[in-house]
Amino acid sequence: MDIVQAIRDIEAQVGRISTVQKFLLGTDGSVTQLLESVTGKKVVIRTLVQEVVPADRAAADNLSIAEGDPVNHRIVEIKTEENGEVLIYAISDTPLARLSPEFKDDLMKADIPIGRIIRQHHIEARREILNARVTPATDETGRVFAINKNEPVLSRQYQIIHEKKPLIFIEEQFPYNRFPDTRRIVIRTPSRIHVSLIDMHGGSGRVDGGVGITLDEPEILIEAELSPLIMVQGGDPITRDRIGRTARDVLEKIGTGGGVSITVRSDYPAHVGLGSGSQVALAVARAIAELHGRNLTVPELARLAGRGGTSGIGTAAFEHGGFILDGGHRFGTGCEKSDFRPSAASRGVSPPPVLARHEFPKDWKILLAIPDVPAGASGNAETDIFRDNCPVPLPEVRELCHEVMMRMLPGLVERDLDLFGSAINAVQKIGFKKVELGFQPPQVTGLPGILLGAGAAGAGLSSFGPAVYAIGDTDMRAAEQTARNFMQESTGGTTIITTARNSGAAVRVI
Repeated sequence: MDIVQAIRDIEAQVGRISTVQKFLLGTDGSVTQLLESVTGKKVVIRTLVQEVVPADRAAADNLSIAEGDPVNHRIVEIKTEENGEVLIYAISDTPLARLSPEFKDDLMKADIPIGRIIRQHHIEARREILNARVTPATDETGRVFAINKNEPVLSRQYQIIHEKKPLIFIEEQFPYNRFPDTRRIVIRTPSRIHVSLIDMHGGSGRVDGGVGITLDEPEILIEAELSPLIMVQGGDPITRDRIGRTARDVLEKIGTGGGVSITVRSDYPAHVGLGSGSQVALAVARAIAELHGRNLTVPELARLAGRGGTSGIGTAAFEHGGFILDGGHRFGTGCEKSDFRPSAASRGVSPPPVLARHEFPKDWKILLAIPDVPAGASGNAETDIFRDNCPVPLPEVRELCHEVMMRMLPGLVERDLDLFGSAINAVQKIGFKKVELGFQPPQVTGLPGILLGAGAAGAGLSSFGPAVYAIGDTDMRAAEQTARNFMQESTGGTTIITTARNSGAAVRVI
C-alpha cells in the first residue's frame, strides 16, 4: 500500500499526526525497539489472549490458508514496564502449519515479542503493510488505553512474510493522543437534565434556583492545542460557531494573545434541552486556561465564558456531576439580578451556589426521547418568554419548593424511586416548568404521559425541550419502544438510554 497517501487520508480525518505516529504506522522494523527508543523506557508485553482456533474467513484470507486451518490467535498489550502505560494493543494470527516446533514453542510462551522470536530463530522475513486507518475508540479500546470513547485510534494491519508466504498477520492500534509532538488538552463533558427553575417570582429577594441531573450520555468531547489562529474542526455548524465565539472571548479576557486549535470529536445538538451550550463553553474555557497555565475554578471559567447567569445546573454538572440543587441569585435593585432573564442573556452574573449535591443511583435508568421538532427556545425568543411570563404566582413557587424539599430530595436520598418519580411528575404542572411545557407542540407534550404508561416512575421536559426524559429501575427498553412508536407516528425522533454521571468533566493533559 501507499503509506504516505494513507497518512494523508488519516490527517484529513483527524488533523496533523506526529512524526512518531507516522513511524509507528509505517515502520517495517521492530515496534518494541522503536517504542523503547521513543519513550526511553523498557517496554514489556502482557498477553491477554493466547489460543489455537480454527481460521475464520478473514484470517484465512489474511494468511492465504484454508478456512478452518489451526492458527495461534494472540492479543497483547505492549506497555511500559515502569508505569504500565499501554502503548500498543496488538492482535495476531499465525498458521501453525508454517511454524517449526521451536518457533511454535516460543510463540506459545506468553509475553515474548514476535520480533524477538523472529530474530532468535534467524528467520529471514519482511513486513508488508496492508492498510493504515483511524477509527473512534470503543468502550473496550477506551478501557485498554484509558481514553474516552470516540477519541481517535490509529491502527495498521500488516503481514510478516517468510519464504513468500504470510507467516503472521498483525493488527496494531494506538490512540491518536499518544506520542503527540505538541501539548494537547482533551476534555470530556457530561450533558444534563434541567428538571426545573424554582423561584421565578423573586419576592423573597432571590430568584432562579434550579434542579438538575447530570447525564453520562450524550457528551461533548474536544481536543485543543495552541495555534497562531483560532481554528475549529468537527461538530455541527452551531457547535463550531459557539466554540469560535467563546475562544475569542476567553483569549481576549485572559489577554494571552495567539489562538487555539479545537477539534470536536463528539457532540450533541444545541437547543434540545440537554445543556450543550454550557458544556461547550466551559470546555473551551477550561482548555484555553490549561494551555496557558491558568489554574481557574469552574465559577471563574463560567464568568469567562458567560454561563451560569440564571441556572447553575450546567456549571455544577461540569464541576461535580450527580443530582444538583442550586440556590439562585440575589434579586432586586442593586443586586446581581433585577429582572427575569435566561442564562444566555445574563452575562456577568456569577453562577449560583450549589445548595445540595447527591449521588444519583446508577441502577436508575434514564431514557431520553428527542422528537424531530423545531429546537427549544433560545436567544431573543427565550428572553421574551422570561419577560412575558414572570413573575410566576407565589403559591406555585411555594408548592414547587415543597415538592423539591419534601418529596424529590427525600426520594433520592432514600432511594425511593416511586416518591422521586411522583415529585418529577408533579413539577411538570407548576411554576416555570408549566410555562416551558406550554410552548411545546403535541409531539412533545404527549410523551411524558405515554412513558409513564409504559412503566416509567417519572417523566418530564428538560429545560425548554424538546428533550423529554423518563426515569425507571428497569432496562427501559419497553418505554423506549413506546417513545419511538409515538414519535414515528408524527415527526420521528431519537432515543438514548443512559444513566446519571456522578462526576464532572474529565480533563486530560497530554
